[in-house]
Amino acid sequence: MAAEADPQRAAGMQAYMKSTMPYYGLRLPQVRAICREVLDGSSMTCDEWKGTIVEMWRGAGRREERYAAHYLLTLKRHQDCLTPRDMPMLEELVVTGAWWDHVDELAMVIGDLLRKHPKQMRPLMRRWSNDPNMWKRRVSIICQLRFKQDTDLELLYANIEPNLDDKEFFIRKAIGWALRQFAWTNPKEVARYVRAHEKQLSGLSKREALKNI
Repeated sequence: MAAEADPQRAAGMQAYMKSTMPYYGLRLPQVRAICREVLDGSSMTCDEWKGTIVEMWRGAGRREERYAAHYLLTLKRHQDCLTPRDMPMLEELVVTGAWWDHVDELAMVIGDLLRKHPKQMRPLMRRWSNDPNMWKRRVSIICQLRFKQDTDLELLYANIEPNLDDKEFFIRKAIGWALRQFAWTNPKEVARYVRAHEKQLSGLSKREALKNI
């Protein structure tokens, strides 16, 4: 990454993302190409894989290095390594990542765990929906974005409910995004929900929810 760094682009990327951590200035295809070259052929046990993710994340000096940790986290050949017991690790990444580019990717990983282990993950996502940490609450709302007809509506609505009055942009956007995504599967249900919560939903959440209806 250092060999391909572009300092001029890096400054612009850091300003755009409002990041305290600097960038190398690499475009995403460059990041992925480097990750494929370095990581795809690696052979690790489950413990080595998790340890490497944490080491890369904590030791990152540039934001792209954390993107590389994301890449390693989502490699298919290691997906059976991840279980609900690893949520403390994922929680650390969410809380310390604390921005949409990290958190939204992590939400999809946590969503996969919810799909595979609903009995363990459902209560945890309910707790996260009431957590003081905004990013954990965002994860609880958007973790089912890819579920389509398998969306647990009871869980989605329960996780939205304690956040309806939140003034934070990223929470309001998350509520609208989650509803908009489910509207591709069941537009009538989303329209009904928005009507029923007309006075509670923010204008942003309503606009996002109804965008595809």
